[in-house]
Amino acid sequence: MTTLTENEIMGAKKSSTHGNRLPRWFTPAIIVLSAALSLFSLNTWGYEGITPIASVVLTIIFYLVVATAISFLVEGRRYATDRLVSGLITTAFLVAVAPLVSLLWMVVEAGVGSLDWEFLTNDKDGLTLEDHASGAGHALVGTLVITGTTALIAVPLGIMTAVYLVEYGRGWLSRTVTFLVDIMTGIPSIVAGLFAAAMIPTIAEYFVGKSEALQMKTGFMGAVALVVLMTPIVVRNTEEMLRIVPNELREASYALGVTKSRTIIKVVLRTALPGIVSGVVIAIARVIGETAPLLITTGTTNVFNWNLFTGYMETLPTYVYASWSNQQTRELAWSGALTLIILVLLLNLIARFIAKAFAPKGEK
Repeated sequence: MTTLTENEIMGAKKSSTHGNRLPRWFTPAIIVLSAALSLFSLNTWGYEGITPIASVVLTIIFYLVVATAISFLVEGRRYATDRLVSGLITTAFLVAVAPLVSLLWMVVEAGVGSLDWEFLTNDKDGLTLEDHASGAGHALVGTLVITGTTALIAVPLGIMTAVYLVEYGRGWLSRTVTFLVDIMTGIPSIVAGLFAAAMIPTIAEYFVGKSEALQMKTGFMGAVALVVLMTPIVVRNTEEMLRIVPNELREASYALGVTKSRTIIKVVLRTALPGIVSGVVIAIARVIGETAPLLITTGTTNVFNWNLFTGYMETLPTYVYASWSNQQTRELAWSGALTLIILVLLLNLIARFIAKAFAPKGEK
């Protein structure tokens, strides 16, 4: 069996191409040239009021054509194909990110003007008074209270269900739970709101009377609706994280005489904790912006309400909806939306810190 020397391998690599490579400044130079060609073409064709979108689209087309052609002539078909595919992938990425960047820019531009300390601490009570500074403090409090209650219920329930499915689940019961979780994952949010609005008054009529129960709208009812939406997401994400934990870790723990329950708590959950935390944050971000179920279950109010079980409770999504419905308060709707985005960003940062702090030693 013959072996190739290093020189023969290098010679084979060189012979497979034209032997020439374009310099590193080639890509930015072609991008600048393509932008110039796009502007020249639009002006030549007589388009008035050139839009940035049209200019970007033509720049991408010119870049793909010119860069691929020059690369084919200089570097050969292999590198030309690589440049073409890389350009298409980068274009697809830009197309996917552009709406997100545009949305964030629009919300920040329209909402940052009214976002101050008074906005975060005041409510909308007395909005018509001249000396009243309207804010979304009551909605922020409602969002934190309802979402926190939802997480307290859904996170333990979802994690324990996932542990059962991965570590203990066998037979028809496991298949049934998995089937129900799959169905709940795709349930419309309005259905969850209707479920909570029907279930809570049915239970409450035994304590407060039927007439009062039918008119009931509370923060706890909204939390129950969000639990229905959040639990299957926590179950599915946690289940995937537990399944990627190597079985060798479980077997090593059993070999040392550790019980199964303690192995799950100290080894399996500990190893999967960063992924579980990320999944919980994704689930919270999924439900924190829900509007339809909260309109049915919590209603809207202009004042602070810290009690989950009495009275209407405002949240940031319903605050944005109510403010946008009124022509005079639409600027407050943008500020409420920006507050909600910042809140989700803070939750993600906290989740990253927790995942890093509790990650197994040696994991970066």
